Amino acid sequence: MKMKLGYSLPVMCMILFCYILCCSLLMSHCHGVVEAAKALKSNEDLEIEQKLELINKHTVKIIKCTNGERYGCVDFYKQPGLDHSLMKNHTFHHKMRLMSYPEGSKIKKQTHINKTFGHFWKNGVGRPIGTVPILLVSKEALLKMKSFDGDNSNPQSSWSKTYKPTSSNGGHHFAVVRTTKGKPRRYNGVAMNINSFNPPVGPMEFSAGRMHFQIGNEFVQVGWTVHPQLYHDFNSRLFIYTNSGGHGCYNPLCPVGSGIILVSHEVTPGLLTKHNDFELSIIKDKIYGHWWLLMGNSSSSTWKEIGFWPTHRFKESFGTGVEWGGEVYSPASTSPPMGNSHFPKGSPKIDSYVRLITTWDENYGLDMVVKNTERFSNSCYKVKDAQSRFGQM
Repeated sequence: MKMKLGYSLPVMCMILFCYILCCSLLMSHCHGVVEAAKALKSNEDLEIEQKLELINKHTVKIIKCTNGERYGCVDFYKQPGLDHSLMKNHTFHHKMRLMSYPEGSKIKKQTHINKTFGHFWKNGVGRPIGTVPILLVSKEALLKMKSFDGDNSNPQSSWSKTYKPTSSNGGHHFAVVRTTKGKPRRYNGVAMNINSFNPPVGPMEFSAGRMHFQIGNEFVQVGWTVHPQLYHDFNSRLFIYTNSGGHGCYNPLCPVGSGIILVSHEVTPGLLTKHNDFELSIIKDKIYGHWWLLMGNSSSSTWKEIGFWPTHRFKESFGTGVEWGGEVYSPASTSPPMGNSHFPKGSPKIDSYVRLITTWDENYGLDMVVKNTERFSNSCYKVKDAQSRFGQM
């Protein structure tokens, strides 16, 4: 008896050929994916190596802050914020300062140099003229910073992009006073006085006291943070976070020149804040349109320019909202403490606070009362709006 086959021999050969061809193409595709992944990783490593080489190559001197950490004094023109093709024809220089000072505020042009923040450094003065101090980091630290780009653990606001309050932002919690939606307002500047603390956090968490300045769908944050992923310890440090051009990054180590350009020889992101209070302000220069970050000492009337964001860093030319207060993040169901780790009592001697909040409107009109605010907090955190010169946090 002969068995009848369902397919003729030529047809079976054709099927076998197609099977072998498909397997071959699949293996080739997988190999291509692996090769593409390797190439991507290789490109990322190369980018990190180049940035590290740039910082090290243009470090003309190494100085130490009072806790012994080493900072590279990088040539002003070689700092990461200027390391981009769009910045080739810039006219920036290390002597740049805010050109227009708002009337009616403590922020005034200094006619002489006051070494207000020289106490941060062992040499008492900071970096040499023509350079900016940048915390020396390893390749591993730069890779870690790069991994933050677009990561959910990056700083956020208590608003969504449509300015609506949210109860929870993927592990982020807030206790802030913020400008209300109401009638749309435009801001040319903001300021605050804040005291810093050292709340305990887990290795994957952060806790911050900050001023969040919204510029359309982009923003900047300045203040203090305890952030073991960003730094190598659990200390409270000065930080700057920039979200612009589709990138988010800390301090001056930003991709494609999207971050702040430093000018100060005394103050730089990463410095320990300890348990002190200090003042921070972001003001738009009337003449050139750059956004300047200034730092003040509450014990004196001196303000120092830390650096600036060029006017083209942001799509909008004015601020659209402000938050003052605390933010924490944790990937776990529990969150770390905020501020001094206690609920507000109503005393500046005890509380973690933000006070002396200030805004400048689109005409540079000074508002030191800022009545168009509301409180917002979620989870187990509280905020108290004192509605006085004491502060809000």
